[in-house]
Amino acid sequence: MENYFNYFTEIEEHFQRRRGTGLLLSTLDWALIETWKDAGIPLEAVLRGIDEAFEKHEQRPRTKKVNSLAYCAQAVLAAAEDMKEAAVGAQREEPGRTLGFEPADIAAFFRRNADRLEAAKLPQSGSIAMRPMAQDAARSLRELSGEVESAKTPQRLEDLERRVTVLEEKLFAVLLAATPDDEILDVRAQADRELAPYRSKMPAAQIDQLLKQYIHKRLLEKYNLPRLSLFYM
Repeated sequence: MENYFNYFTEIEEHFQRRRGTGLLLSTLDWALIETWKDAGIPLEAVLRGIDEAFEKHEQRPRTKKVNSLAYCAQAVLAAAEDMKEAAVGAQREEPGRTLGFEPADIAAFFRRNADRLEAAKLPQSGSIAMRPMAQDAARSLRELSGEVESAKTPQRLEDLERRVTVLEEKLFAVLLAATPDDEILDVRAQADRELAPYRSKMPAAQIDQLLKQYIHKRLLEKYNLPRLSLFYM
């Protein structure tokens, strides 16, 4: 984990500044940020890659504006590799540091997400029971909230993140199973169309992960469900 709360916001604002307009990020862009976060790419590497991509773009005569963060994907991966090589031998993060996350803030974040899960309008019929899944996740989040608040010593963020990641993976599994195949295919087709101009700038593994994140994001939006990761605090 990095020492920042606003990984997504920082990237969005930096991209908008370099582009020169307040262009809203697309679902594909947000999914791409998600893949960088999941891959552990530091915020500094992402911002540096965006700068390098725009600098090369600006050197070209009469080029169109950059309309997607995906244009910067190759430069971001290169910047991450450069930083990784430069950091070889650097001292690792001290175990157990809370990195600025206050227990009260974490507990409140868990409770807010539990409220949203309980309030979500999920289908009550069908072969896959979505509502019980959401209620179980909400109960787990409330238990986590109580543990964080009552702990005598700060809990490791890595341990908390693993626990909410398990909840989120169960959530995604049920959403995918409960959504008709034709809807999933439509979402994937839309992702393919948006991604087509940038495929050459990304490795195959990142494209696969990006499509997965895109589908997850669209399903969460459909049912107004929250992201559970501490990166969304």
